[in-house]
Amino acid sequence: MVSVNGEKVNLRSGPGKKYLVKWEYGDGFPLVVVKKKDRWVKVKDFEGDSGWIFKNLLADKPRMIVKANRNQDKSINIRKSPGTKGKIVGKAYYGVVFTTLEQRSGWVKVKHDSGLEGWIKRSLLWGY
Repeated sequence: MVSVNGEKVNLRSGPGKKYLVKWEYGDGFPLVVVKKKDRWVKVKDFEGDSGWIFKNLLADKPRMIVKANRNQDKSINIRKSPGTKGKIVGKAYYGVVFTTLEQRSGWVKVKHDSGLEGWIKRSLLWGY
């Protein structure tokens, strides 16, 4: 897996600038590598969209994205410690990206760009 390194990074329909832009990703967005061709990487996101991104716009930084509650106005809990008894320190919605700090017993310690840090149940996230 890789993550996007930069803002407004284009996902293209083929391996080159001449191909149409299918999507645009923000910094840190996690992706799985499907294939490589020259300096281009074919990737797939957590919703199943795939396309090509220039290799230099990707990084090997562990990131996670909230996959729970798609098309719902519901949040997930971010906790002070791993487990459902941990105090809730924040909330996150579908599509929010975090940096992965640690994984333990089905829980992931994450950090948001805002500085918020805490634990989220692994099954609610996608990434590495």
